[in-house]
Amino acid sequence: MSKITAVLIDLSGTLHIEDLAIPGSQAALELLRQHAQVKFVTNTTKESQSLLHRRMIKCGFNIEKNEIFTSLNAARDLIVRNHYRPFFIVDDRAMEDFEGISTDDPNAVVIGLAPEKFNDATMTQAFRLIKERNASLIAINKGRYHQKKDGLHLGPGAYVAGLEYAAGVEATVVGKPNKLFFESALKTLQDNVDFSTAVMIGDDVNDDALGANEVGMRSILVKTGKFRDGDESKVKNVANSFVEAVDMIIENSVNM
Repeated sequence: MSKITAVLIDLSGTLHIEDLAIPGSQAALELLRQHAQVKFVTNTTKESQSLLHRRMIKCGFNIEKNEIFTSLNAARDLIVRNHYRPFFIVDDRAMEDFEGISTDDPNAVVIGLAPEKFNDATMTQAFRLIKERNASLIAINKGRYHQKKDGLHLGPGAYVAGLEYAAGVEATVVGKPNKLFFESALKTLQDNVDFSTAVMIGDDVNDDALGANEVGMRSILVKTGKFRDGDESKVKNVANSFVEAVDMIIENSVNM
């Protein structure tokens, strides 16, 4: 097996759950840095990159803001590249990452995790833009669910699917497991890292583990966060936590 030179690391559910770090993960991260480049990749859309960085510092992690690559970053790149003027269904705490983007006369609907905005008035407005004015539907991610301290919560995927069904369209998904998202994250690292020498660590069997495998990366599914019994049967590499995943990487025992 080729030596792992870069590690993409999910945040929520893998390193932390809300304001609580997964035990031992801070020290494990520092150990991992001695063996490979790291990039933190997340589909989180409820917080801007700055707010997320502050949360990670509060949890005790030594992380630089520019080491975090979010689906919000990827969405902004897509909006600018395609000259979209979005109707945003996005949490207010994430909107600083879209500063300067025009929303006049919308030609796209951009949707993330925004539970307080998933109401009839907002969703109907989005539906009409897509159905009657041919606005594009952009899903910052299509997550099925996520883990919080009180249990699982519904993700934005259900609401994206509802708009797709009602309007008869297919959303463009910009976050994990989109191949371009993984490619863009790796391109920010040094030495032209490719998929064959990279590994993804995460708690989502579909968007993290299987998504990485689909593009030619190795992956390690951790049994924290949204992990549920039975997920382990779908992948080759499983660790009890991020700490054990780091040990597997150092030992170079991560299978394709």
